[in-house]
Amino acid sequence: MSALFQPLTIRGTTFRNRLWTAPMCQYSVLEKNGVPTNWHLVHLGSIARGGSALVMAEATAVSAEGRISDQDTGLWNDEQRDAWAPIVEFIHSQGAAAGVQLAHAGRKASTWPGWGFERHDTMPVADGGWQTVSASADAFTGYDTPLALDAAGIDAVVADFEAAARRAIDAGFDVIELHAAHGYLLHQFLSPLSNHREDEYGGSLENRARLLLRLVASVRGVIGDDVPLFVRFSATDYSSGGWNEEQTAIVAGWAHEAGADLFDISSGGNVAEATIPLGPGYQVPFAAYVRNEAHVPVSAVGLITSPQQAEQIVAGGQADAVSLGRELLRDPHFALRAAHELGAEIEWPPQYERARPR
Repeated sequence: MSALFQPLTIRGTTFRNRLWTAPMCQYSVLEKNGVPTNWHLVHLGSIARGGSALVMAEATAVSAEGRISDQDTGLWNDEQRDAWAPIVEFIHSQGAAAGVQLAHAGRKASTWPGWGFERHDTMPVADGGWQTVSASADAFTGYDTPLALDAAGIDAVVADFEAAARRAIDAGFDVIELHAAHGYLLHQFLSPLSNHREDEYGGSLENRARLLLRLVASVRGVIGDDVPLFVRFSATDYSSGGWNEEQTAIVAGWAHEAGADLFDISSGGNVAEATIPLGPGYQVPFAAYVRNEAHVPVSAVGLITSPQQAEQIVAGGQADAVSLGRELLRDPHFALRAAHELGAEIEWPPQYERARPR
C-alpha cells in the first residue's frame, strides 16, 4: 500500500494524501492591488482537480509594504479576502484542502515582478516601489538598504499577521502557513547574518526567534484550536556563521510548543553569494534532520519530480508529506498519475474519468 496516498490528519483537517502543493509566486496581480484574479482560480483550481491534497496559495502579503513585488497577492483588506473566497470554494469542491502562506518580504520587498521585466533589484519609489524594513539596516546584495524595525514597527507587523490570518479563516482557508524562509522578514530576524540587533529581538537564538514565536502564539490565538498552523523554514543559509539546520530544529521545537503543527523545510535565500548544491531531493535531508531532532511533523520540498521518489521520501520516514512546485506547474495532474504508477486508489474528477489509465 502506498505511503504517499495514506491520509494524514492534523488538528481538524484530514488531507486525502501526502502529496501537497508548495506555495509558488505567480506575480499576476496586474492591477497591483493585492486582489487575486481568475489566473489564481485556474492555477490553484487545476492543481486541486489534479489530486493534490493540500493546495497552498503563494506568499500572500500581510501588508502592502510586505509584498515581494507590486504584483503579489495580499490579505490586508476585505476586498482581497472576498476575492480569495471563491477560489477556496473551488479548491474544496475538488476534494482538496486550501492553505495560504502569510508573508512579509522585509528587505527583499519592493522588487520587480518575477516575469515581464529585465530588472531584478529594488523597484524605485518613482516606479511604484517603497521603503523596505528589516531586522537591521543591512541590505540584501544588490537591493536598497532597509530601515531597521523599531518596537512599534514590530508590533505593527504582528498586528498585520493577526489581521491577515483572521481574513484567511473568513475566506475559508483550512491551513495557515507562516513564511519564515527564503530570506524574507522572519528569516531575516532568525539569521545572525541579517540580524545585528542589540535588543530583545537580537543576539541569542532565543532573541532572534522571538518574533516568530510571538507570531505563532498570536496567530494560533486568532485561528483557534482546529486549524493547522504550519511554518516554512529555510534550514540553512549555506554560509559560515549563518542560520543552519541545528538552529532550525531547535526553533521548530519551540514553535511546536507555541502552537505550530508542521514545518515545511526549504533552504537558502538569505545570502545572495551562497552556493546551493542543487540536485534531486537536495533539501530532503534537512527535512529529515528537523523531523528526527525536533520530533515534529515536516514536509519536504525541492526537485521532487517522480512518484517513486516522493513515495520513498514518505515511506522511508524522511518526511510526513512532500510538497511539489515546478513539477506541478509542468503537470497539475501529477497526483493522479502518481497514484496510477504506485497502484493507489484515488478519486478522479468524473469529467476526466474517461482518461483514467486502465
